[in-house]
Amino acid sequence: MAVLNKIRQRSFFLIMIIALALFAFIIGDLVRSGGFGGQKAQKTIGEVNGEEIKTSEFQELVDSQRRSGSDMQAVRNVWSQKVNGLLTGQRAEAAGIIVDKAHLNEELARRYANDPSLKNEDGSFSIEKLQELILEMKETNRAQYNNWTTNEGQIAKDVAGNVYLNMVKAGLKATINEGELDYKMENDKINISYVQLPYTSVDDKEVEVSKDDIKAYINAHKSEYEREAYTNIEYVKIDEVATLEDEKDISAQLSKLINDSDEFNNVTKQTEKVLGFANTKNVEEFVNENSAIKYSDKYEFKSKLNTDVATNLFDAEIGKVYGPYKDGAYIKLSKLIAETKIPDSVKASHILIAYKGLQFAGPDVTRTKEEAKKLADSVLSVVTKKNSKFAELAVSLSADNSNKDKGGDLGYFTPGRMVPAFNDYVFENKKGDIGVVETRFGFHVIKIEDQKNIQKAVKVATIAQKIEPSEKTINEIYAKSSKFVISAREKGFEEAAKEASLTSKPVTKIGELDENIPGVGKQRQIVRWAFNEETEKGAVKSFDLPSGYVIAKLVAVEKEGVMNVEEASAKVAPILKNQKKAKILMDKITGDNLEEIAKANNVSVKSASAITMKNSTISGAGIEKKVVGTAFALDVNGVSKPIEGNKGVYVVKVTSKTPGQGLASYQGMANKKSEDEARKAQGGLLSALKEKAEIEDKRAVLY
Repeated sequence: MAVLNKIRQRSFFLIMIIALALFAFIIGDLVRSGGFGGQKAQKTIGEVNGEEIKTSEFQELVDSQRRSGSDMQAVRNVWSQKVNGLLTGQRAEAAGIIVDKAHLNEELARRYANDPSLKNEDGSFSIEKLQELILEMKETNRAQYNNWTTNEGQIAKDVAGNVYLNMVKAGLKATINEGELDYKMENDKINISYVQLPYTSVDDKEVEVSKDDIKAYINAHKSEYEREAYTNIEYVKIDEVATLEDEKDISAQLSKLINDSDEFNNVTKQTEKVLGFANTKNVEEFVNENSAIKYSDKYEFKSKLNTDVATNLFDAEIGKVYGPYKDGAYIKLSKLIAETKIPDSVKASHILIAYKGLQFAGPDVTRTKEEAKKLADSVLSVVTKKNSKFAELAVSLSADNSNKDKGGDLGYFTPGRMVPAFNDYVFENKKGDIGVVETRFGFHVIKIEDQKNIQKAVKVATIAQKIEPSEKTINEIYAKSSKFVISAREKGFEEAAKEASLTSKPVTKIGELDENIPGVGKQRQIVRWAFNEETEKGAVKSFDLPSGYVIAKLVAVEKEGVMNVEEASAKVAPILKNQKKAKILMDKITGDNLEEIAKANNVSVKSASAITMKNSTISGAGIEKKVVGTAFALDVNGVSKPIEGNKGVYVVKVTSKTPGQGLASYQGMANKKSEDEARKAQGGLLSALKEKAEIEDKRAVLY
């Protein structure tokens, strides 16, 4: 019993361990029976250099992350975390990094710091309590203990991977010389004169870029043009939309509710008269029984009413029914049931007396409901006799911290802004009235300070039925979608769409782990179908939507690899054109006199000042790193040879150089550079490890 009591005291920690065990059991059953997209599930979702990523562990992490984002985004995030963790863990193991007990305990303390069952009396984490609990699990529940050891082993790998990353970062120290160089790149400045022959000065017709040129460029820069696998589809969308006939049927059904009717009572075996909407005595009950929108018991000004209702009911006799009429996505019936005069805004103050047990009562509130009511009545008696005491008592007694220091002043507000009982009191009573009202917040002592623009308002009861397609319409739409699938397979997708007066929409470059189809939304089922090895190019399939159908055709499937000529053409062709234009422009340049070069090519000599190596922007030309680098290598009055830049061909002359003032020590610059390199290190290292790793990714099969 003592052991069991101790285990009960660690409920938070044990819930986590039990959850792991239950999830492993459930996912195991799912794996055996098949799941995740209708295919037989696998025990592993991937491998990194032969080390498995278990489906159960992966899915648990996805479930915890998808609460704050989309399903597939969670899948991507968890995959990145798992792969990065395994890669760094493997490198740590290869480097001989061993996590000792002290280091592991530090990580356990960080992860379980908020578990109340593992804290000392002073509120700090207790490693001794954790160890005690682990021993208890070992003695009483082997399954929980085995889950814990697996969990602890993974934590140790994570710690080792972090140690490895920190060691790499620690090795990226910049030298004093590197710090000095960094300073010079930021502070050494040059002024230049230059001539730019822009690429736009050469007509595109003068340069020809062939497919062979593009292909050769891609082959020479393969790493820049690698792409993921993708598919192209086209689709038509057929929505289940109510017809005009459906709307007429809904209107007819509502019309039957207006007048009284005779109905046979199966209990009394007699025909009885049932009051309709026009004559019912219990309007609220009648509305709630027959409407998709519940009864609203409040007054509205004319400006807030539906235009048709305002025109036909606002000045009508009490009891008049208007409709059926269409209002957005509903067909409605409305009945005028009351009218009054109320202000359009009220200024009020209140003193809130809360009591123990209320949702919004603070922990220091200990009075009972009866005591709160008695106090509120006492306050009411005081402020009724002496209004000037209201603000003083609000400061000392009110539980509403948002306005107690303002004497309980709530300012001006419109109808419906406050909770119902509060709202009714301030709008149905007069300026200067003081009373007590009970709401879910407690008892309010209310003083009506002011009321503006008192005018007519009406209370309207409305029965609303949502405009939805009838069963007949739904069947007709299903038949239309089925007919389209057959026609698309026989005649071709475009021809079938034309015959059915449907618009075919293309979607290109769909990734294997994408989930959104433009114009349709989340449709992972379509993406899985498009990437299924059994789906042939040209295949047509219908997919159910919550309110209709999408019929898709698989247009193209491209496997992971290097872009083909067509894919890369838009990016590569301009690069090659500029290279060929550069040769043409360079041939036009003779000598090293900028004025003569400018005159011969009908351009002007320009100047730029205060250029640094770090900021390679040239005034009048833009970012030109190659040009700036060349200029810094020249002596004063030195003139460059023609330089092939981003926007044209340049000839540069250095007119002056101004070195930075220099520093007494460049250690600070070296330290800054070290910090910059350390920040970049993790991303660069992980990218390098991924390039060399053998990674097997089965996510698309399971999701």
